[in-house]
Amino acid sequence: MEAKEKYVLRLADNALILGQRLGEWCGHGPILEQDIALTNVALDLIGQSRMLYQYAAELKNDGSTEDDIAMKRDVFDFYNVLMVEQENGDWGKTIVRQFFYDTYNYFLYEALCTSTDQRLGEIARKSFKEIAYHAQFSAEWVIRFGDGTSESHERVQAAVDDLWEFTGEMFTPDEIDLAMTEAGIAPDLNQIAAQWKRKVTQILDIATLKMPESSFMQKGGKVGEHSEYLGFILAELQFMQRAYPGMQW
Repeated sequence: MEAKEKYVLRLADNALILGQRLGEWCGHGPILEQDIALTNVALDLIGQSRMLYQYAAELKNDGSTEDDIAMKRDVFDFYNVLMVEQENGDWGKTIVRQFFYDTYNYFLYEALCTSTDQRLGEIARKSFKEIAYHAQFSAEWVIRFGDGTSESHERVQAAVDDLWEFTGEMFTPDEIDLAMTEAGIAPDLNQIAAQWKRKVTQILDIATLKMPESSFMQKGGKVGEHSEYLGFILAELQFMQRAYPGMQW
């Protein structure tokens, strides 16, 4: 698999898996407004994943379609970061997971808007307005929880502590990331990490939350090594295509 194809798949897989996770909240949100809001975020992410899978299929150039790539790969052929596949937990944990990822995604796609790869730049520019809204939405909720009641503060701090170890993988470059950066296709992840840390520190301070001191970070998702959660996500996501191969609506 060529480096560019794998990089595009990483972006697509991140969007699809997080969109599928958020879709689990549909009908279960704490209030109707937020139930609908989170469902719309899920739809935005799945829409972004479609554009990226279409591009990946073109790069693959073997007759595969976006549906083939999304629905017919197994766990070890997905390259999303571990953060996006973590369980939803309570509303606070979902929001913290979203905040950590949205902030990363904001700075990543802002940079991708000027990618030397024309198609990737177009996808980034088309997606960026949605991504900016996602980042604002989750940051506002972190502040509301952190600077809210004693229970909301406790719950969201526990979520920050629990999910912190999954943040490092987003900024740890491997040979794919380095090759894309060198070609001007993708930004330098070290720069994205610095921007992310400044923004996260700012929001956590406003929310009266403490940033964890642990330096231990989980990794593996970007190379196809996943937590136990991804298999369950794909079992639900891919059921119809697996049960009835080649089906069409």
